[in-house]
Amino acid sequence: MTFDDRLEKVMELAKVLPRYKPDLMDLAAKNLKFAVRDTAYEVGITVDRLQLFEHTEFFLSQRQPLGGPGSRVAVMLSYNGSAWLNTVIASVYLAGNKVLAKFASRGNELMGLTESFYRPLFGDDIQFYRGDGRSFMHNAIIAPHISCVIVFGFDANVLPYEADFRRTGKKFVFEGPGVDPFIVFPDADLELALGDLMNGKFSYSGQTCTAPKRIFVHRAIYDEFIKELVQRVRQLRVGDPYDPETQVSPVGSNLAVNRIKAQLRDAVAKKARIILGGEIQGNLVYPTIIRDATDEMAGMQEEVFGPVVFASCFDTSAEVIARARNNRYGLRAAVFGGLEAKAVARTLVGEKYCHPVPDFTFGRFGTVALNAPRLQTWRGSLVTKAVGGYGYSGWIWETVDGRFRLTQGPKLLSIETSRPC
Repeated sequence: MTFDDRLEKVMELAKVLPRYKPDLMDLAAKNLKFAVRDTAYEVGITVDRLQLFEHTEFFLSQRQPLGGPGSRVAVMLSYNGSAWLNTVIASVYLAGNKVLAKFASRGNELMGLTESFYRPLFGDDIQFYRGDGRSFMHNAIIAPHISCVIVFGFDANVLPYEADFRRTGKKFVFEGPGVDPFIVFPDADLELALGDLMNGKFSYSGQTCTAPKRIFVHRAIYDEFIKELVQRVRQLRVGDPYDPETQVSPVGSNLAVNRIKAQLRDAVAKKARIILGGEIQGNLVYPTIIRDATDEMAGMQEEVFGPVVFASCFDTSAEVIARARNNRYGLRAAVFGGLEAKAVARTLVGEKYCHPVPDFTFGRFGTVALNAPRLQTWRGSLVTKAVGGYGYSGWIWETVDGRFRLTQGPKLLSIETSRPC
């Protein structure tokens, strides 16, 4: 099958997907607790990205599967999404690979729905795995026809597999958490910054790896910024994911809820102030703002997978650079302001494309947005825009010329699962 043949199928997928929008909205609300408005928007974004694959011919048409003809790539996907997962699968498929995809266990019904409209298009070239995560990893590692394993998930769950990939020589690609700094200087466009923070932090009830996590605001505007943020967060509609007006719905993971509870207790114990929210009913985490957070708090060191803002003030560029870097994750950063902000952004950003590193690299970020909303800087991600990070936010293990190596930085899955013809 040629690249043009595969592209035609992906373009047909872009036409088919909107027909299943009501079903995707229903299952995402039922199984993941995602607000129907978020899933409706996600379907639109996914269709746009699938259509962008038309612009990949110049760099994909002369590539072949990493493991050669007939080989397969195993992809384990995270629970926080319904439609965007199609972009991941399509990017690997377009490079010529067959695909074995596993959804998170709570997304099994979504996987079944996806399989129902994939089979007429892709046949056995794209298959779906119904076992648990451990058996998926075990089978993918030992199966001779699987050339690469891709996992979207939590770093602690996959780090123990390093020895297996060293032994087998298989390629492993990981996309993981973000504890992303969001930095605002006094000369920033506050309307732009606040709008991006509200959209990025509270979409999907904060359950995205690229949601702002650590909010650093210059002391000169800190009180003003927090006051306005509180007013906006108060207006969020909280409740039933099936209600089209709901903006914040229950968190889909019990583990994430328990972590949020622990993070809130830790913040209070360390003298931060919860100035809005803090209430949790079952899995419904009410929008929460924590003021005067410090870097040693769990909510500033760990990923907060929910609608909770940890905010802190800073005085100088040097201080905020050091604090932004003081984390084991390095997925994305956002900076707002003039010349100082520009200099900070340049300091934090890593290389444009992934590269070998001697060890896990901390204090750099795969994407750094400067005075730009997340939606703008993320357009084309996984298609024409390389994404990924440093530290434990993402990496590649591979054996090249007999030597095992670690690679970090932004990447395209289509490139990393293929090789030149």
